[in-house]
Amino acid sequence: MTDERIERVTMPKWGLSMQTGKLTEWLVAEGDVITSGDDLAEIDTDKIAGTLESSWAGVLRKFVAEVGDDVPVGGTIAVIAPPEVPDAEIDTLVEQAREEIASGAIEDAGGPVAGSVEVGGRNIRYTSLGSVSPAEADPVVLVHGYGGDGDSWLFVQEPLSAERTAYTIDLPGHGASTKEVGDGSLRMLADTVLGFLDALELERAHLVGHSLGGAIVTAVAAAAPERVASLSLIAPAGFGDQINADYLRGFASAGSRRELKPHLTALFADPAQATRKLADDLMKFKRLDGVDKALSTLLGTLLAGDAPGIDAATLLEQVTAPLAVVWGRADQVLPVANAEALAGRVEVRVLEAAGHMAHMEQPAEVVAEVRRAIGGG
Repeated sequence: MTDERIERVTMPKWGLSMQTGKLTEWLVAEGDVITSGDDLAEIDTDKIAGTLESSWAGVLRKFVAEVGDDVPVGGTIAVIAPPEVPDAEIDTLVEQAREEIASGAIEDAGGPVAGSVEVGGRNIRYTSLGSVSPAEADPVVLVHGYGGDGDSWLFVQEPLSAERTAYTIDLPGHGASTKEVGDGSLRMLADTVLGFLDALELERAHLVGHSLGGAIVTAVAAAAPERVASLSLIAPAGFGDQINADYLRGFASAGSRRELKPHLTALFADPAQATRKLADDLMKFKRLDGVDKALSTLLGTLLAGDAPGIDAATLLEQVTAPLAVVWGRADQVLPVANAEALAGRVEVRVLEAAGHMAHMEQPAEVVAEVRRAIGGG
């Protein structure tokens, strides 16, 4: 019988499609004292590289996986236990874990659960992770940006789900949701988020939005302040007067991976993050029926000529919820200079090594800011 004080550090399931992860770097050493929230390892998935954050506490007694190993989701990659647990017991568990990885006999690691609801006559796909009931803690709802989907939150959803149920949604026109977007207005999109809360009977939620999603959740918080426990914005649209109209139009019109790739590199501080896999996945999405029309319609919401088409800054005046804002210093889509529109309202956390997709490049820092806003709710 395994000592109950021994804890397995396992390969996480970041997103519905993830089957394995490659361990690219250990950020800790055997013998280190680990606390919840510590960064443990860098992991490469079929989407993008990310950092595994600890939800365990104790001494890291032994690594199971080595740098370069591909490990199935749910496979044990390290063992944490108090120092008084005998080495022999640790060695036995490590041997067992390596045999499980080699044989593929890994228990289901759980991960996000997909579902769908009808909102305003549209089918809205969502995922949920975590088992904390809304009565115990208000859930968090993560809203992506233009051209994205719920999978863009794969490194944020898991750590937040340790404390409360975390939801992602695919906005109309995106992901696996209905591709029809009506007039594509900010009001329609905000009503979709409110309708999602209604459909799942969530009275209040902590809202997190990226880019266009940032403007959307701001509109929700202004229209229904009693439904929003806190508000976290990552490089939000609708603040400031700078926007990369060429990027948005180029993304919308790209008809091949070759045309799309230069636009994807503009999303990250590190252009290497714009992988072939990411480009392939986006091209599959862009070729779906109705996507071209949806992106074109939403482009009319985001842009007024070459200027921003959304003013979320005035909406923020009606928001009473605790607020956190994160921006990447290297953002080439919505430049960090736009954060000046928030001066006097909130201290913006600027991430030096992040671009527009800060929640994918530096998820731990984004999670910390979201938790700060949640703590004030």
